[in-house]
Amino acid sequence: MSKILVVDDETTIIEVLRKLLVRNGNQVETATEGEEALKKLKEGVFDLMITDVRLPGGIDGFELLRQGKELQSHMAVIVITAYADVDSAVEAIKRGAFHYIAKPFKFEELLLTIDKALNYELTLAENEILRKSISTKYHFGFIVGDSPPMIEIYRLVEKVARTNSTVLVLGESGTGKELVAKAIHKSSPRHSSPFVTINCAAIPATLLESELFGYVKGAFTGANGNRQGLFETANGGTVLLDEISSMSLDMQAKLLRTLQEKEIRRVGGTDNIPIDIRVVAASNYDLEKATKEGKFREDLFYRLSVIPIKIPPLRERKEDIPSLISHFLNVFEKENRRKIGISPDAVEAMKSYGWPGNVRELENLIKRLATLSDGDTIDADELPSQFPRSKPGATKPRKIVPLEKFIASQTEAYMKEVVSQEDGDLDKAASIIGISSSDLKKKIKAIKKKKLKKEKRR
Repeated sequence: MSKILVVDDETTIIEVLRKLLVRNGNQVETATEGEEALKKLKEGVFDLMITDVRLPGGIDGFELLRQGKELQSHMAVIVITAYADVDSAVEAIKRGAFHYIAKPFKFEELLLTIDKALNYELTLAENEILRKSISTKYHFGFIVGDSPPMIEIYRLVEKVARTNSTVLVLGESGTGKELVAKAIHKSSPRHSSPFVTINCAAIPATLLESELFGYVKGAFTGANGNRQGLFETANGGTVLLDEISSMSLDMQAKLLRTLQEKEIRRVGGTDNIPIDIRVVAASNYDLEKATKEGKFREDLFYRLSVIPIKIPPLRERKEDIPSLISHFLNVFEKENRRKIGISPDAVEAMKSYGWPGNVRELENLIKRLATLSDGDTIDADELPSQFPRSKPGATKPRKIVPLEKFIASQTEAYMKEVVSQEDGDLDKAASIIGISSSDLKKKIKAIKKKKLKKEKRR
């Protein structure tokens, strides 16, 4: 569904276009003046704007086109007017309009132009996203993934970043909601101002209000002076309210007032303090469901979800797994000054796994495997037992080795598996194996020493 802004001082034209566009499956907002349209462009994201040239007030169609493209560079614009002439058409195109249509126009012609404009806008956005990823390696400098669902998210981020609209980022735990919020901030005019993350679930309900809004001296026991809250600290920037579903109903009411009035009142204070922040909320819980259950205010939900962005779980974008693995191995190499690769079989096994912990689970696994691996390549047999193994007959026949060597190799593999399953905790691993921690440490040290000698002989 495309979101379209129609701007015209003739209410009849607006109503006709609104009905026509809604009937064709679009979401439509309208404005009768340039100032009103500009406000909507600052508060929401649009795929297309259709505007008349002659508009009442201080902002005409051409100026609205200029400022609109500055706010939302990928938004397509169609200019319509009853004052059709070549000069106006050329001027509209020069200022970035996709097309120019004269009144009276045929609906079929307009709908065809709208379809072309929306397709053009989509192609332009995707090309820009891919161009940036090629030049920076990562999207927005730190997000990995080129799957279609992620490209759509990048497109939304690019469009919403220049507005002041609140954004609701939804997704399972570990999908990267904070990275998306940070990308919105970094791509916005607020990028040089603070980006403050607040985990609502990590702060006790009794302290959350003072953390967000601050307090005045004497507000409660221990309040020995005035203190700014995190909203004031972030003034001019962006605030991420993570795990917002855990916020109490009472605190939700106070947050709603802050968003509506753009001001806060410190705990114990009487003065209203104006603030200029952009709020991004994040949740791994279905907030719409929470509103029906009475756990979340419906008015706050609609206030926060002006622009919803849903991040797909890793199991729905498995084509990104190889790129993510490469990224995490590069991070490991930089942090540990040790280069390590991964076998194709291991990658395929990871692509066949369900990843309930999403990208965070993948990151932790790669870090653990790279740390515990004795060689320079992570093989499929080093993966934990829950990962799928190759089908019988798919692997090469095992080479026959002396019994003593076979037992030693199986013992090493067993110890590595136990250590891996216990997340590197040698004390727990030793208890499971049935030896002392010191003996386990000696054996691991001996294995690494033997491996190092083997590599030197190569």
